Amino acid sequence: MKSKSNKILVTSPLMPNIDRYKEMLDEIWASRWLSNGGCMTKELERRLCSYLAVENISLFNNGTIALMTAIQSLRLQGEVITTPFSFPATTHVLNWNGITPVFCDVCPHTLTIDPNKIEALITSKTSAILGVHVYGIPCYVEEIQRIADVHGLRVIYDAAHAFGCEIDGKPISDFGDISMFSFHPTKLFHTAEGGALVFGDVNLKERIELLKNFGIKNQEEVILPGINGKMNELSAAMGLSVLPLVNNERERRSEIRALYTANLGGIPGLQVLTVADNVKSSQQYFAIRITAEAIVNRDDLYDDLKENNVFPRKYFSPLISNYPCYSMLPTARAEALPVATLVEKQVLCLPFYGELSNSEVLKICKIVRKSLGVE
Repeated sequence: MKSKSNKILVTSPLMPNIDRYKEMLDEIWASRWLSNGGCMTKELERRLCSYLAVENISLFNNGTIALMTAIQSLRLQGEVITTPFSFPATTHVLNWNGITPVFCDVCPHTLTIDPNKIEALITSKTSAILGVHVYGIPCYVEEIQRIADVHGLRVIYDAAHAFGCEIDGKPISDFGDISMFSFHPTKLFHTAEGGALVFGDVNLKERIELLKNFGIKNQEEVILPGINGKMNELSAAMGLSVLPLVNNERERRSEIRALYTANLGGIPGLQVLTVADNVKSSQQYFAIRITAEAIVNRDDLYDDLKENNVFPRKYFSPLISNYPCYSMLPTARAEALPVATLVEKQVLCLPFYGELSNSEVLKICKIVRKSLGVE
């Protein structure tokens, strides 16, 4: 996002044509139906099922409530194994559901939960594995599923960064029991605020719909304790306006990624995070690591960029396991999380969105190269 002060921020929302959005608002005004599953919400669900190549989707007012509902829908309890390298909501939803988070270290190359370290954390209280597709880089889904199958565990994925991501041509939401997508303005596709659950088991649909609508079955029956997780019609209209723009946005971000990579490759101490060849990227973030081989550390580079009106993000820093509300947990110890503890001090997300011009990308690259001693 750029302001009159010419700041280059890390993200900028994809904005639809205002006239098209106003047309939808006129329809909403005429209908006087603002929430509770109106025409816009139903149409967005239909179009997202088509776009994501999925059969079951449920829209929410935000991704956090969606993830909380996913946990309730699967009746999870006890302990859930998850990653400390994520946005706060990933762990907060466990806490709000009375579940103890068990932190597992991450893989050094993908920064996703390390399947080789999961089994050692499984106890009689473990009910699920909650993985995060970090920056849109998928978890090792097959390995995680094998572990879950052996131990009778559920698998949930926080796919907030992974809209439209595929593995070997399969939608990212084909893996695990439930995937949560965030439709926050920072995401590739957004509804101003919103989220969704995608799941393979059609039998979950009724329970999820009840949970997000106060547990109300009909005017006479409330059959379980639910919350208000419904997406409103204004947000759904925003989504319907944004969705047709997503493919072009992804293509432009792919071009920007290539420009960054060409100009930042080969710099000692700078690593660009990439997806595997069999993965179709969501193009959500452009993340780098500043390692010990660099002449400056991540924080120095961050400061240099800010001094030049470029505002990247230390994403994710600090680790969730370092928050005061979780640092007392046995699995939150730094020595139990060596990779996450290291990369938390190295990662940096550079500005990445379609409205960035090539000259702005090259300006950012020039600052990075100069900071790292490469002219």
